[in-house]
Amino acid sequence: MPWPFFEEIILKILMVHNYYGSSAPSGENCAFDLEVALLRSRGNDVEVFSRYSDDIRARGGWGMIKGGLSVPWNPYSALSIYEVVTRFRPDIVHVHNTFPLISPSVFYAVGDHAARVMTLHNYRLFCPAGIPMRKDQVCTECIDNKSVGPALRYGCYRGSRAATVPLAAGILLHGFLRTWSKQVDAFIVLSDFQKELMVKAGLAENKLYVKPNFCLSDCEKVPWSHRQNYVVFVGRLSKEKGIETLIRAWMAWGDQAPELRVVGDGPLRTILEKQASGTPIRFLGQLSSVQAQSEIAGAKLLILPSQCLETFGLVIVEAFAVGTPVAVSNLGSLPSIVKHGINGLVFEANNAKALLASVREAWESPSKLEMLSTGAINSFNDHYNSVANYHGLMNIYTASIDKARREK
Repeated sequence: MPWPFFEEIILKILMVHNYYGSSAPSGENCAFDLEVALLRSRGNDVEVFSRYSDDIRARGGWGMIKGGLSVPWNPYSALSIYEVVTRFRPDIVHVHNTFPLISPSVFYAVGDHAARVMTLHNYRLFCPAGIPMRKDQVCTECIDNKSVGPALRYGCYRGSRAATVPLAAGILLHGFLRTWSKQVDAFIVLSDFQKELMVKAGLAENKLYVKPNFCLSDCEKVPWSHRQNYVVFVGRLSKEKGIETLIRAWMAWGDQAPELRVVGDGPLRTILEKQASGTPIRFLGQLSSVQAQSEIAGAKLLILPSQCLETFGLVIVEAFAVGTPVAVSNLGSLPSIVKHGINGLVFEANNAKALLASVREAWESPSKLEMLSTGAINSFNDHYNSVANYHGLMNIYTASIDKARREK
């Protein structure tokens, strides 16, 4: 079925995003920048309203206090957005992240001047931690009970009750104000799994649209016959990413294991490097996006062993774009993106033996890996390229504009 001719529609779009700190690469930041570039490349008039979490860190303790106070409601951001909307007169205001400096107050500032869309990159609307995880285990108590009580009791944000309070206050405030039912015309979620969880949390199903992340297809592809015999991990070296499980699996594999290249940094790096000494595991540290993509393109497999409920996992699509199959844990949205035996492998989360068994079986069958590579490219072309993503986004925009006009 041919796509509608959205190329003829030119919209005025205000994109809103709070950039996370530059000390650690953020998939949300990357997804936002890609979407802005995509919209502009199609001729849309796009303006960006942004804030930066680095500003908080630069101001020390006072910055942290200011950030905490801004989380539930920031009147200054609301005023700034109102001024931009009045001047720019957009058709759409598309918010990606309001935490911590922008706040949901901006939706009220927009009012009925434009359709309001929000992409949910995480679960922060109902989970103060953003990632439903506690003590290294998946935890959805706040979502299940529609209460922030558990988060306050356990201090789920950064292990601190004090740090959790502003986030919990924001959830309570906007639940009381019914912000999400009255002030947003459409929510974009990244997977069917996330959509189900958001409906359970209380969002209206008819406002939820599934549109995955994407990446550009201009990455250099390495022919399968020219690839080196290594596997790659790309991500933060922290417990929720499952890096410890991966290292245990590789150490159990022993001398017969292929080289594992670990791209990224984080709190566990020093400990893991000591543990992995003398094994075929190389820690490459934090690389530029171009360097990381080169490592992915040259690998025969990428592994994402997350132990948390990932909303999507942009690195999967980056791997698919260059024909690198992906092995993932069976949590959250990951099994809906990676199909076992088609474009990658799926194994039980937090289980080093299961990870090892799945990966070693595929590694010892080179023809199977090459077949998975073909499946990865096909998946990218069918679902995650920029053309499909743009049309999906424009479908959501036009539906939101129609809804906003009907409710004026």
